[in-house]
Amino acid sequence: MPRTPEGFSKRLDEIKGAMVVQGRRVQALVEKAYEAAFARDVEAGAAIARLDEEIDRVDVEIERTTVQLLTEACGDGAALLPEQVRLALTIVKINNELERIADVGVNIGQEVAALRAASETGAAGAGGLASMPPAFRVLTNSVVGMVRDSVTALDKVHGETARVVLLSEEAVGEFKKALVADVQKQLVEGGGKGRMSQAQAAALHDIAMYSLVMADHCTNIAEQILYVATGRIMRHMKGHWEEVTLGEK
Repeated sequence: MPRTPEGFSKRLDEIKGAMVVQGRRVQALVEKAYEAAFARDVEAGAAIARLDEEIDRVDVEIERTTVQLLTEACGDGAALLPEQVRLALTIVKINNELERIADVGVNIGQEVAALRAASETGAAGAGGLASMPPAFRVLTNSVVGMVRDSVTALDKVHGETARVVLLSEEAVGEFKKALVADVQKQLVEGGGKGRMSQAQAAALHDIAMYSLVMADHCTNIAEQILYVATGRIMRHMKGHWEEVTLGEK
């Protein structure tokens, strides 16, 4: 029973450790979803949903265990430190963000079949696959990096790494714009009969939008880690991130 701050911390560290493992599991799912998209591998894309089953199971277990720990601490009248309470509450929030990132990864996996069909019947001709725009690789690598750094920031409770994640969101947005411009250029080439079909362009656009959603979830995680590490709240205002303390308007 967590009757002391020390006993509470021991169990909380165990839950945080499980969260880090869950984060790496989510990172692997995102990487495999992107790999399936690049390869236009329909079977690999479909397999992403099966990977998500384990993430969903652990998501429920982590939340249940954290709520149980807090309930027992209250019942025992444990004298908890403010940073311990912040970490416990943050774990539940980050757990939810990771589960949502995995869900978006599943959505990307589901796009692979459409991407494959569009590529084969598009301007490249039957039996050929239109090339992926270089900006697509840059975009996906950046999102994977944000997921990776979010989990690392959680593992170390490291505010500076969390700030790197926040600053990366703007870059991902710019890479998404570059991808859209690249796709439009390919569509225009050859009077609409260039290297890419409208259907393939649509599939790439959907995956790019999913990528932005995952980046947004990563910044939510980074905000929570900064809260644990510093007690300060981050807000995105007028195109940049600002720190505020509790009670400030």
